[in-house]
Amino acid sequence: MDIRAVQYQKNSEILKKYLPEQSVALIAQWIVELDFKLKIKKERNSRLGDYTAPHGGLNHTITINHNLNKFSFLITMVHEVAHLVTYNEYKDSVNPHGKEWKQNFQKLMQPFLTPDIFPLEIFSALRKYMANPAASSCSDSQLLRVLKLHDPDSDTLFVERIPVNTLFLYQKNKVFKKGETIRKRIKCVEISSGTVYYFNPLTEVQIFEPVNAQ
Repeated sequence: MDIRAVQYQKNSEILKKYLPEQSVALIAQWIVELDFKLKIKKERNSRLGDYTAPHGGLNHTITINHNLNKFSFLITMVHEVAHLVTYNEYKDSVNPHGKEWKQNFQKLMQPFLTPDIFPLEIFSALRKYMANPAASSCSDSQLLRVLKLHDPDSDTLFVERIPVNTLFLYQKNKVFKKGETIRKRIKCVEISSGTVYYFNPLTEVQIFEPVNAQ
C-alpha cells in the first residue's frame, strides 16, 4: 500500500467521528489530493473554522471546532476547502468571500447537497443558502436554526425564545436583560455596566438564576 493510500485510510478513520458517513470518503480524498493539514480545535466563539495559506514552510492548514455536529462540521469543512481552492487559483488577488470563492463553494458542495447526507430540514435550508452563500453559515438564521436542532445539547436556549425583560447569562458569566427587537437584532443591556448590546436572535444563552443569600 503506497503512502497516499495509507494517508487516505488514516484520514477516513479519523473523519468518521466528525462527518456524516456518506461524506467521509470524498473529504478524505480531498485531504490527500489537495495536500492540506486538518486540525481539530477546541471551541472558539469567534469562528467555526478557518483556512491559512502556506507560509514559512508550512502547508495549507484548515482548522475546525471539535464540538460541531456532523452536519455543521461538513458545511464548515467545504467552506474552508473552497478558500484553499480559491487561493490556489488566485492567491491573494481576490476578495476572500467574493464571487470566486462563492463559485468554488457551490461547486464543492454539490456532491454533498443531497437528502442522503443531510436531514430534509437542513437540506432544504442549505439549498437556499447555497444559492448565494455568505461569509458564514451563521448569518443565515434559518440554516443555523435547523443545524442547532442536531447539536448534542438539544435543549439549547436561544435569546429569541425568552421573554422580554428576562435576565440571562451569556458566555456563562455575563448577565444581561433582554429588551426589544430592532431590525432583526435584540437589544439587551449588560447589568454590570449598563452597556447596550444587539444580539443575534440565535445567540445561545442561559436563564440567570441568582443565588439567594443565606
